[in-house]
Order: sequence, then structure tokens, then C-alpha cells
Amino acid sequence: MARILIVEDEPDLMLSLEEDLRRQGHDTTPAVDGEQGLQLGKEGTWDLILLDVMLPKMDGFDVCSALRRANVVTPIIMLTARAQETEKELGLDSGADDYVTKPFSVRELRARIRAQLRRSDRERERVCRFGDCEVDFNRAELRRGGEPVAITPQELRLLEVFLHQRGRVLSRDQLIDAAWGRGVAITDRAVDTHVFNLRRKIEPVPSEPRFLIGVRGLGYRFDLDESTES
Repeated sequence: MARILIVEDEPDLMLSLEEDLRRQGHDTTPAVDGEQGLQLGKEGTWDLILLDVMLPKMDGFDVCSALRRANVVTPIIMLTARAQETEKELGLDSGADDYVTKPFSVRELRARIRAQLRRSDRERERVCRFGDCEVDFNRAELRRGGEPVAITPQELRLLEVFLHQRGRVLSRDQLIDAAWGRGVAITDRAVDTHVFNLRRKIEPVPSEPRFLIGVRGLGYRFDLDESTES
């Protein structure tokens, strides 16, 4: 199941998209104008964003550019009635991953969504290295200095969320939605405990974190400035 943000101001199309995506097993959230889409896009941990171009308050090109400037790496598929090549070029230049022209067939959109989700899955499956740590999500293994480190499934899911959303401040509610699941009853204290335990396993000095940074009053941010991925 993917979490998909739909930014679309046409009620009939929004309803149609939500119904079809939910039938495919996805979890959808609507946004009805550009400003709301930008806010939700920056705050949520999405697997995909469907973004209309012609929107009230802020057009899709500006929303897409603003999301990329905010270091949001979520795949974005732009939806538009504009078929000119210059418009498509503008959409891709603003940071979109794909561009679908209205009217489009449901099958075509499904295929493009599957392609973007597969690409995201492949990126998340890569081995990630930071400091003296190496995490292999395919094998569910964490190594530090070449030695295996015991890590729980929940800690691994939390670490995956941080790495996927690296550089972004994530609130405790966002972490709960992404690492435990929406609607799961987890307290903020439980999130802090998992972060504390994770720091003990990945930080050179847990009391002075270099990677998993606490941001007072907001949540946590995972910095990978000194890391490489392969």
C-alpha cells in the first residue's frame, strides 16, 4: 500500500482518482488548492504525489518547485490539460518525475503510478552507508565497523523512514504514521524511546548525535552530509 497525496481542484476527478486508487489498495489524501498541496506535501511522508497544474492560489509548477527546494524527494506526477511540449518541459524542469496529459485513461495513470512506486522501492532497497554504519534493508541487517548490530524490525522501519526523508524535520506524528501506520496508538514517549535506542546503535556518541538530530519543539531530522550510498 502506498500513501498518495492528490492535489486536484476538480471534485469529480478527485473522487474518481481516490476511488480507483483505494481499490488498488492505496491510502489517499486530498488537497484542493496549491497552498494546501504544498503544506501537506512538505509535512507528510508520501510515497507519491499526483499534482494538477491548474490550481487555485498556487499553480502546480510553483508547488512542485517549492517542494523540491524544501528537499522533498517524493515522486511527483503532474496532471494537466495542457498538451504543449513547452508546458511538459516546464513541468519536468520544475522537478516533476512524470507528466500525464488530460484526458488520460485510468490504465495509463495506473501504469505510470506503478512505475514511479517501483523506482522508489528500488531506491529504498539500496544498501545505505553513513559513518561506520551500513544498513541493508533487503537483508534486514545493520553493521557497524563491519560487525553485526542487533536491530528490531520497528527500529529498522524507523531508520528506513529517516533515511528516505533525510534532511527533513519529521514530527512524532509523521514518524508514527510512516513507521507504525496511520491510526496506530503510539505515544510520543514511545517514539522518543525508539529514537534513543536507535541512536545507541548508530551514533559514535549517542549523547551528542551526529546523524539523528533532535529539533526542539518539532521532532527529529536525519542528516547524511557525511555519508555515501550505494
